[in-house]
Amino acid sequence: MTDNDQLPGATHLECTGTGEIIESEQLIGLSAAGKPLFARYDLDAIRDGFGMKDVAHRRADLWRYAEVLPVRDPKARLSLGEGWTPMIDAPRTAARLGVRKVWVKDEGQNPTGSFKARGLCLAVSRALELGAEELALPSAGNAGSAAAAYGAAAGLPVHVVVPTDTPAPILEEMKALGADVQLIEGLISDCGKVVRKGVEEKGWFDLSTLKEPYRVEGKKTMGYELAEQLGGRLPDAIVYPTGGGTGLIGMWKAFDEMERLGWIGSDRPKMFTVQAAGCAPMVRAWEAGKEDAGVWEGASTYASGLRVPGAVGDFLILRAIRASGGGAVAVQDHQMADWVAKLGVDTGIFAAPEGGATAAAVPMLMELGLISPDDEVVLFNTGSGLKYVGMTPID
Repeated sequence: MTDNDQLPGATHLECTGTGEIIESEQLIGLSAAGKPLFARYDLDAIRDGFGMKDVAHRRADLWRYAEVLPVRDPKARLSLGEGWTPMIDAPRTAARLGVRKVWVKDEGQNPTGSFKARGLCLAVSRALELGAEELALPSAGNAGSAAAAYGAAAGLPVHVVVPTDTPAPILEEMKALGADVQLIEGLISDCGKVVRKGVEEKGWFDLSTLKEPYRVEGKKTMGYELAEQLGGRLPDAIVYPTGGGTGLIGMWKAFDEMERLGWIGSDRPKMFTVQAAGCAPMVRAWEAGKEDAGVWEGASTYASGLRVPGAVGDFLILRAIRASGGGAVAVQDHQMADWVAKLGVDTGIFAAPEGGATAAAVPMLMELGLISPDDEVVLFNTGSGLKYVGMTPID
């Protein structure tokens, strides 16, 4: 495969709630049942030419996995260097936590300084390919920056609605990248209401988390990278900070695809969701044995990426952590901040609070017997700590 090859793309879309099959070549949001849609591919047809050895010498970004990405037209494949982020060996953090091995997957090295670049790269590329004219999304911060960046690359207007307490560096970034930024009092859920009005009245295309089918396709590439970077295996445990949860859902989807492609076997990592104590709907639902999380009232945390009171993909997150033998815990803001400092000293990574939360969660997960001292653990630092300069823990 070369960068100029036309690819077959997805064969269809599938409702994650009902299994309904839907035509993929249209601008679309949720299914008729109000559930997220997954892109599906003819994995049997590409299996022979799309092995781990086949991609080993390809470009070092997420487009190395183009056969399992939905964009057909090479001219619509936007790229700012997203993906293929480093896996940092963290032996001092492992010793500090009391586990055999710790890796930090440093998503802060993506364009615009966060993992949101992966999802918005695919969402905007696909929207461009399918003829969208104006894009919009609510954001807690980093998604807005990524949308602005890829909208600029595509030449498409982007409307971002964010809470007034969004970190100042992120606001400046979005504005510098040409986005129309609206600030409102409230949470990301309140921002979503403004976006929905713009969709209805002005024809914006909504890029909200899991409310279109393709952000999850960008995020799933983290799963493919884990397997490649670990030499064809997966770790014992993945600890992931969860707001909307697209990355966790995407990796779980990727593992299924990789097994069918022959990249991996049937073993899966234990998937762990970490949330803020002031906004922990997934933790509450997991502990209660529920299949959906509902809405968390009075959400409060300085980790803006975790201040998501309700997630449209909640049932998919809960399904993945239960199927994997994983779990969910909530950490206090001051614990996140403490571990940001410890990770910095141990690894040289200036993590976002969400990244600090993953390390803070490990002792709790060990106390619950969910992570053992013999485990190999991957912590996801989802963004750069530079985005949060000036922000202080709430609790």
